[in-house]
Amino acid sequence: MFKKILIANRGEIACRVIKTARRMGIQTVAVYSDADARAPFVRMADEAVHIGPAPAAESYLIADKIIDACKQTGAEAVHPGYGFLSERASFVEALEKENIAFIGPPQNAIAAMGDKIESKKLAKEAGVNVVPGFVGEIRDTDHAVEISNDIGYPVMMKASAGGGGKGMRLAYSEKDVREGFESVKREGLNSFGDDRVFIEKFIEDPRHIEIQILGDKHGNVLYLNERECSIQRRHQKVVEEAPSPFVTPQMRKAMGEQCVALSKAVNYHSAGTVELIVSGADKTGESFYFLEMNTRLQVEHPVTEAITGVDLVEQMIRVAAGEKLEMTQDDIKIDGWAIENRVYAEDPYRGFLPSTGRLVRYQPPVEPWADDGEENGRRGVDGIRIDDGVYEGGEVSMFYDPMIAKLITWGETRDEAADLQIAALDAFQIEGLGHNVDFLSAIMQHPRFRSGDLTTGFIAEEYPDGFEGAAADTRLKGVLAAVGGIIATGDADRARRIDQQLDGDLYAPGDWSVRIGEREESSSTHDVRLEENAITVDGEQVTLALSYTPGDRFIEVDLFENDADDDAEPVASYGMQLRPTRTGYAITTHGATHHLRILEKRIAHLAGHMIEKEPPDLSKLLICPMPGLLVKLHVAEGEEVQPGQPLATVEAMKMENILRAEKQAVISKINAGEGDSLAVDEIILELE
Repeated sequence: MFKKILIANRGEIACRVIKTARRMGIQTVAVYSDADARAPFVRMADEAVHIGPAPAAESYLIADKIIDACKQTGAEAVHPGYGFLSERASFVEALEKENIAFIGPPQNAIAAMGDKIESKKLAKEAGVNVVPGFVGEIRDTDHAVEISNDIGYPVMMKASAGGGGKGMRLAYSEKDVREGFESVKREGLNSFGDDRVFIEKFIEDPRHIEIQILGDKHGNVLYLNERECSIQRRHQKVVEEAPSPFVTPQMRKAMGEQCVALSKAVNYHSAGTVELIVSGADKTGESFYFLEMNTRLQVEHPVTEAITGVDLVEQMIRVAAGEKLEMTQDDIKIDGWAIENRVYAEDPYRGFLPSTGRLVRYQPPVEPWADDGEENGRRGVDGIRIDDGVYEGGEVSMFYDPMIAKLITWGETRDEAADLQIAALDAFQIEGLGHNVDFLSAIMQHPRFRSGDLTTGFIAEEYPDGFEGAAADTRLKGVLAAVGGIIATGDADRARRIDQQLDGDLYAPGDWSVRIGEREESSSTHDVRLEENAITVDGEQVTLALSYTPGDRFIEVDLFENDADDDAEPVASYGMQLRPTRTGYAITTHGATHHLRILEKRIAHLAGHMIEKEPPDLSKLLICPMPGLLVKLHVAEGEEVQPGQPLATVEAMKMENILRAEKQAVISKINAGEGDSLAVDEIILELE
């Protein structure tokens, strides 16, 4: 077994590898860029080596710097994590020349399966179902249009070396191909150093199912069941679960055996994932097709660990050291259900725009990397596991992936795992930048998610006009109104205790008017009365258990049946995050932020006389919605544009975003040039 390994990665996956290595008694070496000097993974490792500036192309992607760090520290092996150099065959070759072990698959398997075009050819030769498409060299945009017309729309354009949702465009028409082909090439070149593109048929009602593979150097290959990753946004996975609610035991066996055969065809060892696309319209489950093989550990590997009990990182290390797998296919079971949500630095209320900045407040629901005593800590604490690589006061940088943390929950059933997600998301406290916690909670509550009727179009289909927060039912509105009254009375009670007030010891009021909602037309107003032993909302009693001290930012609220016994179970429980506003509180719970205007009942009617401030007219400006790089201007001054026409392309968090004209106009002034770094709300151009 190795005595010391180096992790050629950053963030939560570096922390993840260090945790297992530490348990195995192996010393670890971290490498870090300027941006990561204070990151948790640097502090967790036994040693750390600085490898360059913040941009990955000048640090984490330079193989020679990783090898030099190995020589400097005496590391015998390298774990690549995912992304960066994890699927670069030339990196494995360079390590082998220096007699440094690679904790991953062999070079030939990476070369064969890491290239989407070559892997499809190989899969076809091996008798594996592949999606209809064109896997040769595409000369230019006209050739791409010709190919797409032959295949039949819709088609998907993909960068050959792509991954993580980058370098992909869905095209429903020739116009979409002409507009998106060059963007796919640029994203492939910028993110992966390869601008080759292939085109394939887009499967209708698609479900994304993947099979976890694990093999050793002695010819043994197993499949560790499946994961469903159908809930995606812009081809980036958002929610993953294991097992899949769609896959039957017969499907699982057929998929698994086919994926094992494919792995053996390239002499695969270590952990890997074969991604399949399954037609949800085919209820027989027989229409599954090979998409690609990821020759590395996956972001979503914790859900497989939770249901199988296998530490995948440990197995990768043992395989790299030459050990045989101690388990057989019959040993692989399914115990319970696990769901993973990716907490991203993006604002779902503003079209999921990337959000960079400082984590002013960061308090996850349980301690990251905590162990409830179960072997390997696969399920965290009481079924809640946090994998992260950030810290309160740290910065989410524009240079890397926008993921803040992974929230993994485990339960005996799928509903139990989803309910635990909702409770954990309620308790996840993040301030300082936009995040998608409300959106994830809304998905977990969505009736269609609960039914298991998933496709990769779930988000686009269920939120076609964007996300505005999960709707509050009548019960939750009653609880919010009651909580608003309780905290308002608590705050007033604290205020009356301040010494030397002119009117002396004032009475804390208990009659309130609580409006839930920012806009009058879409809000609801409730009369809340606090008496000695009762709380009423609109004349109806509400029985709550909570503890609130003025200044609290988070409270837990239990709702009970009226006249319930002391040992009764609550009807519902809520974790509520509180933020004071000018006239009340913003309370975040169960997938939405609810704005409460709380006024004493005796003066509430006066609010109707307040004049509302009119928002400024921004329709004549193209404003950058996120921090990013202006990679292309599609127009010139004096040019007339039509609704929907591309105006500018901004790259943020390694993804290109096309900004379009909202109405017919003329470009009067351009304020930024290609290659400029833009701040959020910076004016790119003006229209008339």
